[in-house]
Amino acid sequence: MHMSYTKTIVCLANSRKPPSGRCIAGREVTSAGFGAWIRPVSARSTKEISEEERRYEDGEDVRVLDIIAIEMSSPQPQDHQKENHLIDDGYYWVKRGVVSWQDLQNAVEDPSGPLWLNGFSSSHGHNDRVPEDRLNSFNRSLYLVRPDRLRLIVASEGGDFAPARRRVRAQFDLSGHSYRIVVTDPWMERQILANPNGETALEEALLCLSLGEVFHGFAYKLAAGVIMP
Repeated sequence: MHMSYTKTIVCLANSRKPPSGRCIAGREVTSAGFGAWIRPVSARSTKEISEEERRYEDGEDVRVLDIIAIEMSSPQPQDHQKENHLIDDGYYWVKRGVVSWQDLQNAVEDPSGPLWLNGFSSSHGHNDRVPEDRLNSFNRSLYLVRPDRLRLIVASEGGDFAPARRRVRAQFDLSGHSYRIVVTDPWMERQILANPNGETALEEALLCLSLGEVFHGFAYKLAAGVIMP
């Protein structure tokens, strides 16, 4: 018989995850402050969290900055995603509170160098992906950062693997490096896609960055959460 265990996290990403679910991620909330990163995953092969799995008992959906207690079955690190824990889907998630913008500042991290590995770009991105054969050198796949000169850009992109669609990218500088990566935060996507193509500068925002699973030989850097005051 397995013993489930509880992890209490502040939700820093509730991001789109194919085929039809979400990627939830956050940092543990402990008596000493913010702890390790946790990414709850499902038992499905695609690991996304369904709408039913991430709803509270009262039907509310998980929101960014919620403090959530989640029953887990076992740690399930996979490749560079060492933070994965398999949820025990027999329990509702429980909302324990909300982290303020002020308190959240203590969770911000400084990679003090490249985000994972730079020098590999997709046709519409910049420093936005890592080749599969270089992933085994990383022991984490999540960061919460304060970017410099953050702009959200909407443009129509002809896909290498899909028809052309309007897409939102975050363009920013961090630790002396520049990036242009896809935004998978659905709330922010909706706000920005409602505007005509172009760019929007965000003065004060934090990004939850995730290094996704391998897709056609690369893991892509994603802005999984765009958090505003």
